[in-house]
Amino acid sequence: MGVRTVCFLLAVITDGWLRWVMIAAALVLPYLSVVFANSGRERIEAFPGVAATTPKAIEGPASRDS
Repeated sequence: MGVRTVCFLLAVITDGWLRWVMIAAALVLPYLSVVFANSGRERIEAFPGVAATTPKAIEGPASRDS
C-alpha cells in the first residue's frame, strides 16, 4: 500500500505522461497484489515420483448382528 500511496502522490505532483503512468500503477497494483497473495494455494495431491497410497482402515471387533 505504501507504493500505491507514493504513486498517487506522484500523480498529483507530476505532469504529462508520467502522471498517467502513476495513476495506472496505483490502479493495477492492488489487483496484482491479490493475485500474487492468492497464488500457490492449490493443493498438490502427490509429489512427482512418489506413489500415492490409500490409508488402510483400522480393523475393529466384528459386530454381532442377531
